[in-house]
Amino acid sequence: MPERPGATTRSGPGRLLVAVYALFALAAGARAGVQIGTKFSEAPVAYLLSAVAAVIYVLATVALALGGRTSRRIAVAACSVELLGVLVVGTLSLVDASAFPDATVWSGFGRGYGFVPLVLPVIGLVWLRRTSRTDGTAAAGVAASSDSSEDAPHTA
Repeated sequence: MPERPGATTRSGPGRLLVAVYALFALAAGARAGVQIGTKFSEAPVAYLLSAVAAVIYVLATVALALGGRTSRRIAVAACSVELLGVLVVGTLSLVDASAFPDATVWSGFGRGYGFVPLVLPVIGLVWLRRTSRTDGTAAAGVAASSDSSEDAPHTA
């Protein structure tokens, strides 16, 4: 059974979410590329963390845009790792500023990006949960119809 339009991660507000993730993938990737290419020896950990953030943003963008079952799982994993990264790096960058001689995308909980790196994975996870409820209802209907005859009433 094809997904209902309202049940996809890429419909409605999901389109904006995909666009913001794509923008952050580009921003973090460009930042990391320039930093790694021009001054890697100054702060290798910070620059590699920005590159990791870019990869996570790319994964989240693609997974949210595709919206299938496997893609949804990848998106949940990407958003969860992103949130963990922002919280860990954000905390470490405030507690021990010398550990990060230059800022990463996640430093100061994403302060350099208007705290969007902190809020974005939360919104992503909420959106994935919201759209999974709709998908779960549709999946329950499919399971019920396969377990009973076509003419029997279905309850969800």
